[in-house]
Amino acid sequence: MARVAARLSADGEQSTHPVDEVLPLPKLALYGFQHVLAFYAGAVIVPIIVGGALGLTTEQLVYLINADLFTCGIASILQAWGIGRIGARLPLIQGVTFTAVSPMIAIGLGAGGGTAGLLVIYGAVITAGIATFAFAWLPAKAFRAIMRIFPPVVTGTVITVLGIVLIPVALNDAAGGVGSPDFGDPKNFAYAGGTMLFILVLMKLGRPFLSSIAILLGLVGGTAVAFLLGDAKFGGVGGADWVGVTTPFQYGAPKFEWFPILLMLIVMLITMVETTGDTYAVGDIVGKEVDSETVARALRADGAATALGGVLNSFPYVAFAENVGLVRMTKVKSRFVVVAAGVFMIVLGLLPKAAAIVAAVPHGVLGGAATVMFGMVALAGIQTLAKVDLKEEKNALVVGVSLAFALLPATVPVFFKEHMDADLSSLLNSGVTLGATAAIVLNLIFNGPGKDGAHGAPQAELPAQAVAAPAGAEKADDDAETAEKADDDAETAETAEKTAETAEKTAETAEKAAGAATPAP
Repeated sequence: MARVAARLSADGEQSTHPVDEVLPLPKLALYGFQHVLAFYAGAVIVPIIVGGALGLTTEQLVYLINADLFTCGIASILQAWGIGRIGARLPLIQGVTFTAVSPMIAIGLGAGGGTAGLLVIYGAVITAGIATFAFAWLPAKAFRAIMRIFPPVVTGTVITVLGIVLIPVALNDAAGGVGSPDFGDPKNFAYAGGTMLFILVLMKLGRPFLSSIAILLGLVGGTAVAFLLGDAKFGGVGGADWVGVTTPFQYGAPKFEWFPILLMLIVMLITMVETTGDTYAVGDIVGKEVDSETVARALRADGAATALGGVLNSFPYVAFAENVGLVRMTKVKSRFVVVAAGVFMIVLGLLPKAAAIVAAVPHGVLGGAATVMFGMVALAGIQTLAKVDLKEEKNALVVGVSLAFALLPATVPVFFKEHMDADLSSLLNSGVTLGATAAIVLNLIFNGPGKDGAHGAPQAELPAQAVAAPAGAEKADDDAETAEKADDDAETAETAEKTAETAEKTAETAEKAAGAATPAP
């Protein structure tokens, strides 16, 4: 009933939810490009780190970046546009998960590094993607039973952890980028602070359009200032090729080995928690109900994109928390903005010159904008936790201890590097992995697998018939209307019954009154 009512305006005419609104082409292009800039650094950093660790050549590294962008575009369109029962149809950008970085480096180096290492990584990625895709097709009842392991106390903690773990990444960018000769130079922080201040001023002005493109204007403005001062270098644009096509299995057939596959399956379990939290978070931001079927569709898109990534020389994909923060800041709810961003990413993946222009944004500028966005990601997690009864000591312990575990890799890195087995370290040396695992385990210990929406405000759910049915819009509408009519009939019957009871009581009272009024013989 809620869905039908939400789609009808006050005069009874059909209306469109903001998520499903197709904006004018100029706005789609502008907002879509802003999403690309917001996620670009996070998207390309994974192939850069992995490629560098495996000892790839510069040419191979550029190819990895283009393949990543190309696949990101396809994956984002699949998630936001949706095909059948695949894709959440929410404004969710897909990007390579940071959780997989350490495991992939360990897998690649264990296979000898270079392109030989990539082949073993791709075999594990393809297998894990197919497994995730298959998992999300479990029967609705079984899938809902599993999703009870991820109530708001877990998903809210995971999203908060994501924001907290990502903020140091943004601050490192603000310092000039780890490994750069001028890392920590006050000039970099000046660019970061200026960009951040400019974004905050635009947000303070309160004008909807300016607020919606504040991140984009901050990046453009900061880069322009850096260029005028000689700190934004566009020399790489001239040396980049005009066109670069991504071809399947560029480095040969993938290799399938059991331990790398097991490692990647564990990574995908963590990313499933991450995507679940992002889906609920963005649904809350845009005012769109999220049920078990929505989460299942999101995970199917994750699995399909990950398997495709392995084929197209890329890596595991997940709903990107960075862009969830951007949706919250800009209040632009249309999923077709993400579709536009996907088109831009595909173009960037095919045009190395275009990608080189975007890559010329200075680290300091990027770090200033990213710090704002990642802070908003953490806030999205805190908002989810606001639905949880944190006065209950069990829930408070789940959140507090999980946050502590998440900070361990960044606080005591030597423990993982020097005092832990290399294979185990490749899996556990991640704040997201430790934080998410701690949240799941502690919640099961203290609360157990509860009912849908346990330990917090219940998540909106469709009737079980609608969840189990095909996702056709007409069928869903018929189910909703039938449910509404059944409720109306039930209410009418109940009202009639109450009326009959009232009439009977009235008649009895009248009869008694009449008896009392009759004079005695």
